[in-house]
Amino acid sequence: MMRQLCGLVLLSGMLLAPPRLTAQDEAVVEQLAPVLAAEDARDWQPDLFQRALLAPDSLVRRTAALAAGRIGDLRATPLLLRVLDQPDSTVRVAAAFALGLLGDSTAVEPLIQRLTGLPPLDTATANEAVTALAKIGGKRTADFFASALGGKIALSQADPSPALGQMLLESWRLGQDAQAASLLPFADDTVREVQWRALYSLGRLRSPEAGNHLMVALRAEYAETRATAARALTREYARAAKLAPATVSRLLARAVDDQDPGVRVNALRALGTYHDSLLAAPVASKVEDPDLNVRVQATSSLGDLGGSVAAATLRRLVQSKSGFAVRREALLGLARIDPAGFATVAEPWKSNADWRARAAAAEGWARGGHRGTPAFLSDRDGRVIASGLQAWADTVAGPEPALIAAARRLLGHADAAVRSVSADALARAATPADITPLVQMYTRSLRDSFPEASLSALGALLAISKSGGAAGSQIDREFLAAVPRPANYLLRRWAEANWPEAAERWGSAYPLSTGRTLQDYRELTRQFILAPDSLARPHVFIETEQRGALEVELFGPEAPMTVANFLRLLDRRFFDGNRWHRVVPNFVVQDGDPRGDGFGGPGGSIRDEINRSRYGAKPMLGMALSGPDTGASQWFITLSPQPHLDGTYTVFGKVVGNFGPLSRISQGDLIRTIHR
Repeated sequence: MMRQLCGLVLLSGMLLAPPRLTAQDEAVVEQLAPVLAAEDARDWQPDLFQRALLAPDSLVRRTAALAAGRIGDLRATPLLLRVLDQPDSTVRVAAAFALGLLGDSTAVEPLIQRLTGLPPLDTATANEAVTALAKIGGKRTADFFASALGGKIALSQADPSPALGQMLLESWRLGQDAQAASLLPFADDTVREVQWRALYSLGRLRSPEAGNHLMVALRAEYAETRATAARALTREYARAAKLAPATVSRLLARAVDDQDPGVRVNALRALGTYHDSLLAAPVASKVEDPDLNVRVQATSSLGDLGGSVAAATLRRLVQSKSGFAVRREALLGLARIDPAGFATVAEPWKSNADWRARAAAAEGWARGGHRGTPAFLSDRDGRVIASGLQAWADTVAGPEPALIAAARRLLGHADAAVRSVSADALARAATPADITPLVQMYTRSLRDSFPEASLSALGALLAISKSGGAAGSQIDREFLAAVPRPANYLLRRWAEANWPEAAERWGSAYPLSTGRTLQDYRELTRQFILAPDSLARPHVFIETEQRGALEVELFGPEAPMTVANFLRLLDRRFFDGNRWHRVVPNFVVQDGDPRGDGFGGPGGSIRDEINRSRYGAKPMLGMALSGPDTGASQWFITLSPQPHLDGTYTVFGKVVGNFGPLSRISQGDLIRTIHR
């Protein structure tokens, strides 16, 4: 999701008192605690997992199977494949899911054999085996999916339709290897779930052959099918599919009046990609829509379409009494299509006491062609500088001299986000003269509560080292040979992925020191894995000012460390007074950043706990990340089905009860409190 790196919170001393367990349950605790510890440290211990995967208790076996997948060591593949033959279906399904997390291509043929051979897999395991194949990908998987969907290969389940449906939904993961032609017959299926799954994958794949099917689907009975079609029908896609842009845009213009707000949002977003001012009139009519986030999206799309109608509407909205989210989008849209008009209305924003307004003005300056001197560079709040500088970098190509000069002046700024964005800009220039300041900035940034500035310094130093000449030897002397091995595993992991010379000196990112004791993992096991649902699945309430309260059920058994960490932050009132800093209509609402700009967190990070829960039709609670194993305090709630998030972002809860307040949340709304 957004950039965010967050805080490790130790477990001891803050959990609710766990229930009293039997001697047999305590024996299970003793087996599970070291498994959880190994998973958290990303430490593959062959002997431990061989024992756990053969333990008498099925809970131990399935927990070990899932942990093996999360650790990600491919040496687990043979063990997990053998688990697929165990009699307990809950263990088999965990093993199939874990094989998908590993992504080992050697598992492709065994998984295909289990889907087509005897004894047949149960439905849940077959579905996870299909998903695992899609995650692994490759031509062999693509051929198998196409043959199964086309009836050339028979699956061995008594009712293969669930597994075939899973193939439809997961085919987007295959990318260029996907055989879209095998999905097309299902794009007009009379079973709405089948049709939606096929169209979802075809839309994600941007398959040109699906163009006519997607246009027809704009009139489908099922709202989610209409929304999926609208999202896919961008101008870029219309051209690739050889569809007449005027025809497609007319259909989308009708869809902005759909009865479902999700369809309206997706149609408005797609219309914005056509950059045709003639489409502004139907879009402008939706800035008065009853649904707040439809209004936000309509305002944003006007800034993409341009023209006199759009400009006049945006000028009116900037100066209206609409909420912050609408006025912000209006200001940014006006900057893009009418820089002179932006200049006339931006002055009050530049001097506003609220840093968010000044940040919007700074971003607007960049989006509007950055005319004149950027006053935001001397703003008293680093969040304003970072926002403006990032927008400036986003709107220019290469090392623009004025941008590079500003970045050099700001490299020593007190705010870590400003340093991060500055270093990213300097990476474009890749100038040896920046080596020493970057090394100094890296060293200083190791004390930050989030590692973005350190990572950006590494990226800039690497770019300079690749520029040739004497730069490489200077970096080796001043940086690689001089700085100690970083304690933060995220920096070591970055080096492993990007900079072999640094990785050779610093060693592997994993296994890591978690700061937790075995007793901490025993307590986690008692509280969330062995406890009854009334304790293991606690409910919390999110109260947003003027929007109402949301009730959320947390998934302790599926993500015990994530839930424990969330509850500790909640009990510290960490979230109280924050604002919803990111709201994408019909996608997600996001919180958990006390800075309010996407960078913040309490320091440190926790590991992902990817599980079988899906981002489906119900609003789901997930951890926001800037890469694997970087989550902690920032989280999001989905506003519509988002299967592409499955298997990447930890699901650790769901909204229950009244969903109404969720649809009323907009960017900038204040969270009064989150409590149990």
